[in-house]
Formats: sequence, structure tokens, C-alpha cells
Amino acid sequence: MKRLRLPTDRLTDRPDHNLVGVIRMPESSTSPVVSIVRRIIWALLALFAAVLIVYIDRDGYRDAAGDGLSFLDAIYYSTVSLSTTGYGDITPVSQSARLVNILVITPLRVLFLIVLVGTTLAVLTERSRQAFKIQRWRSRVRDHVVVVGYGTKGRAAVSSVLSDGTDPEHIVVVDTDQSILDAASALGLVTVHGSATRSDVLRVAGVPNARAVVVATNRDDTAVLVTLTARELAPDAQIVASVREAENVHLVRQSGANQVVVVSENAGRMLGMATQTPSVVEMVEDLITPGHGLAIAERDVEPGEVGGSPRHLTDIVLGVVRDGKLYRVDHPAADALEQGDRLLYVKKVTPAEE
Repeated sequence: MKRLRLPTDRLTDRPDHNLVGVIRMPESSTSPVVSIVRRIIWALLALFAAVLIVYIDRDGYRDAAGDGLSFLDAIYYSTVSLSTTGYGDITPVSQSARLVNILVITPLRVLFLIVLVGTTLAVLTERSRQAFKIQRWRSRVRDHVVVVGYGTKGRAAVSSVLSDGTDPEHIVVVDTDQSILDAASALGLVTVHGSATRSDVLRVAGVPNARAVVVATNRDDTAVLVTLTARELAPDAQIVASVREAENVHLVRQSGANQVVVVSENAGRMLGMATQTPSVVEMVEDLITPGHGLAIAERDVEPGEVGGSPRHLTDIVLGVVRDGKLYRVDHPAADALEQGDRLLYVKKVTPAEE
């Protein structure tokens, strides 16, 4: 007995051309007025070429009135020919005129019609271009950043990643709100429409090949599920998640997050500090705001710095990362720098970086 194959809606089972609308590659925006003007110019160029050809070979055409073709007659004939109206009052009678009509006027007529129906063709062309770009992107994308949720937290995370020099096409935004994804696409980001709690949506976003996943959802339970799914797909990726309540931190960490940011507590702590030491809050804001003033950066230890103390460097060192573990600058383990260490330090953002 033949088994029935149930329909499936798994995105990973779809060919690339069926992912148009799910994945959206960034496009350079063109004004509708500019697009219309371009099409009119192409149509006029085609018409002008036809007029010129007909007028040069005007002796090979016959007018119903019996007189020769004037330049106005050439314009008239070219117009009705390219628009496929064809009243028949002017016809090619010589062999050369008919040959020119076959080899030149007919292709110009096709070009003219393409311009006239350009809107429909543009839609089809756009889908084909999107399908091609999606196929090429999916085959090449590696070490990118996936941001789940493009609300206030997600937008701030993307801004920070961009300030570090990451190319916009190496940032993928996943969300269920198409209007939000449109805003992300306008910045040149790759967008995926769908729920990040589904593993096939995360696969389409390239999570298995991502270097980092930012979980910036509005609900803590959603953050737990997304983190768990992302960790299963990308065992080695850096996963950073945000939660509203501190009591959910351990759940997100157990789900596989490397770092968890408690939004409510951090915001409340900043508010409390602002009542007593507003300058401290201002300095912290400066340090965590990308592309402005001072910033916290990370770099490799240089060969000449090995064996020395980070406190004696010209840079203001805050900590040392060794074997994936962070040591504050006052920790005994950070007294002597080792080969392979990375330094967390305060740097001044230059005008070029801003």
C-alpha cells in the first residue's frame, strides 16, 4: 500500500527560490520617480532609433497618399509600429526596408513593449534577483551575527555590532513583524521573517554557521526556547541573551547562553546611581555607547608586553581574557601577561571611527 506523503511547511525543505519573502536581501533603494524617468528615457531612445532608421531609408516606404515620407511621417510610422497599432497607411515596400523592419524595427518594438510593461517585469525580475542573491548568500555566509528580535534591544545590539566594523550583510535579523524587518532591511541588513522558536527558521538564518547569536526577545520564556534551539544548532557559537527578570537568568544559562543581560536590574541600577552620582552614569553611558567618546575595546597582547604587568601599559586596562576566562586587572592572575592573552581596555574613538 502506497504511503501518503503529508505536506510540510519546513523552511529548510524549500528550494531557495521559494524563500523569497522569508529571507530578504538588502537592496539599493531607488526613487519611483527616478525609475519611471529611466523607463521613459529608454522608450524615447527606442522610438528615436526607429525614427532615424525609417527616415534614412524613407525611399523604401510607400505612403497611402502617394507622396514621399517626411520626418513627421517617419515619427508617425515608428510610433504606430512600436506600439503594434499598425494602421497600414505607411508600409515598407523595398527589400531593404523590409529587412530593416525584420532585423531592427521588430527588436525595437519588443524593447518598447518591455518598457511599457516594465512594472510587471520588474516584479518578476526582482524575485529572480532575490532568489539568486539568497542562493549565493546561503552558500557563502559564515561567521555572521544573528539577532533575534529587532525591538529597542535588538536595534541597539545591531548598532553596536556595526560600530565594530561588521558588514551589514553579515548581520541577520529574525522577527515576526514585517514592518520591523523592513526597517532593518533599509539599513542593509539581511532579514528572515518567522518565529525564532522554530529550528527551521534559525537554520534559514544560518545559525549553524554563525559566530554569535543575540537573543533580544520581549519575553523571558521565548528567550529560553530560542536560546535552547540556537545552542542545539550551533554548539560553538557565542550566544548572548537578555531577560527581564533576574530569576530567569539560570534558565537561560542552562539553555546554553554564554552571557545573560538582565535588562530591568541594569536599568534600575543605572537609575539609582543617577540620583547620587550622575557623572558616573554619564561615563558608563559613554563607555557603552558605540562610536562616541570613549569605548571599551579588546585586543591581543603584543609580543613586547608579554611578561609585564597590564598596569604599566599606556592603555587603561580593565581586565585580561585568558583561555576564555576574564580576570580583572587587580586579580593576581593578571599580574603578568602571557602569550595569547587579550586585553580589555579603554580607547578613544577617533573622528574617523565616529
